[in-house]
Amino acid sequence: MPDQKSKAILNDIGTEELAHLEMVGTIVHQLTDGVDAKTLEEAGLGAYYTDHGVGVYPQAAAGWPWNAATIAVKGDPIADLQEDLAAEQKARATYEKLIDLCKDDQDVIDPLRFLREREVVHFQRFGEALRGVQDKLAEKKFYMNNNNNCR
Repeated sequence: MPDQKSKAILNDIGTEELAHLEMVGTIVHQLTDGVDAKTLEEAGLGAYYTDHGVGVYPQAAAGWPWNAATIAVKGDPIADLQEDLAAEQKARATYEKLIDLCKDDQDVIDPLRFLREREVVHFQRFGEALRGVQDKLAEKKFYMNNNNNCR
């Protein structure tokens, strides 16, 4: 990142995203703690249980494990921040779908709503960083040569 403010924004968001993983993991753990294998099988979680028990394992809803191939990085700050903006919108949409699936379970819905709101804030912060980077890159370069001190 070409400026310190954008670096700070990325650091703040990244730190908070790790907390989001912990919150989601805690929700999953609380929902599966003490559930027997037969119930998990009936719920369509038999394959997951076989591989991971009731441990929290990062994977997509369809069962694909998370890996670094899902991270889109070009090394260009504008392109990378655009990807970050898109990722936040996808996360927000995922939380909305999870909320829809939870029906009336307020103990699950409330933290999911909080997480969805934070994705909106992250989207706004990434937008702020993008504007800062674009402004920084648009600045004219100014080089000063002070020949008076070169004797």
